[in-house]
Amino acid sequence: MSSIPSALTKSLENTLESRSKRQILRRLPAPSSPSTSSSPIDFTSNDYLSLSTSPILHAHLLSAVSRAPHILGSGGSRLLVNPITHATFESRLTTFFNHTPGGTLLFNSGFDANVSFFSAVPQPGDFVVYDEYIHASVHDGLRAGCRAKRRRSFKNNDLESLSRVLEGLIVESDELRDGSVSLFLAVESLYSMDGTFAPLRSMVRILEELFPLGNAYLIVDEAHATGLYGPRGRGRVALEGLEGHPRILARLCTFGKALAATGAVLLTTPLIVHYLTNYARPLVFTTALSHLAIIAASSSFDMLENGTAGRLAERVLGLSRDFSKNLKRQLREEGVGNNIIRVGLDAHIDADASPIIPLLTPPPENRSYSPAHALSAHLLSEHGILARPITWPTVPKGQDRVRVCLHAGHTEEQVTALVEGIVEWAKSRLVKEAEEGIFVRSRL
Repeated sequence: MSSIPSALTKSLENTLESRSKRQILRRLPAPSSPSTSSSPIDFTSNDYLSLSTSPILHAHLLSAVSRAPHILGSGGSRLLVNPITHATFESRLTTFFNHTPGGTLLFNSGFDANVSFFSAVPQPGDFVVYDEYIHASVHDGLRAGCRAKRRRSFKNNDLESLSRVLEGLIVESDELRDGSVSLFLAVESLYSMDGTFAPLRSMVRILEELFPLGNAYLIVDEAHATGLYGPRGRGRVALEGLEGHPRILARLCTFGKALAATGAVLLTTPLIVHYLTNYARPLVFTTALSHLAIIAASSSFDMLENGTAGRLAERVLGLSRDFSKNLKRQLREEGVGNNIIRVGLDAHIDADASPIIPLLTPPPENRSYSPAHALSAHLLSEHGILARPITWPTVPKGQDRVRVCLHAGHTEEQVTALVEGIVEWAKSRLVKEAEEGIFVRSRL
């Protein structure tokens, strides 16, 4: 092969170098195992209930596998083969989520489910309105052949912003007013970068008031709420008493976060399930989840049904309340709150805790120093704590953060060490800024 770089090589290298200079270059993290004593303390993964390391779930899964007639593979796409393992699990999920029979459909991931729904279901002339922080999978679905070309965003969890957008569309569209086209409102019940909750009941009420003909629907992504909230972990929709509400056309529950498994389920109408089995490309042209993946997910649902997961959810949410309270208090006492770091967002609901707590840092003042990266590096090097920095383009510019994810398996000592490490870094940063003559102000 020629040693002369090709046009493609140069273009790719230049693009990556540009990201590197802006400190937004992504790389796979170093391989690690959560079960080894030498590994950093994990405050970054989505294993909220610590089920991935639960000896109870481990033993239960091995027992289930030993009894299963089929373990490996799945045989192909669900449209080629429909394993009894998968069909039985869908039926179980229908019962578990108190859902309409025939309206439950498995996907290989939440990403696939969102891409499938938003690329296929909205029809020509329809409208899609989405929270500005909606997951990338929804955006990809809208780009992947979605025939609804009229799309609008609204400010994150802002009911006034949502109402203005919807009212504007009603004024613009006779079809929307007379019910001849539909509107789809896409939200997440728990936002993965902010740890804040969508006001679902208020959103349903707005749709009812503005669209009395019933042609506006709420689509709720429960990826980060499944297993943590509601009766037996059924999510925020269940917690808000909205299961079966006609305005909620679909809700997505995933198995790969709190439930420590793989895959996702879309809970919608039988008609939409039938439609998706014809038009959802990530379903039609993908090999289905393996039997083993279904057995693992089903074992996690056993933990939800027998109360094990519920006790773990209570613990992690209790840890979250204590962590937020103690960290805010210590930052305030040390005089570094809001100047160097801010805990959570203004919309964070202390009374309804989230395992996700963002530590907001000032934006980088130059390309050589990023406070979010510096805080993350300090926690890892000085305390053996892994909490990753999140910067643009994952979050908006100016909203850099270290994202803390608490787990039920964390000890009080580990959480205390995290608080101490954060306060220690904030104090050292304040001293450094004073020594360098940097004017410290409320930048957050």
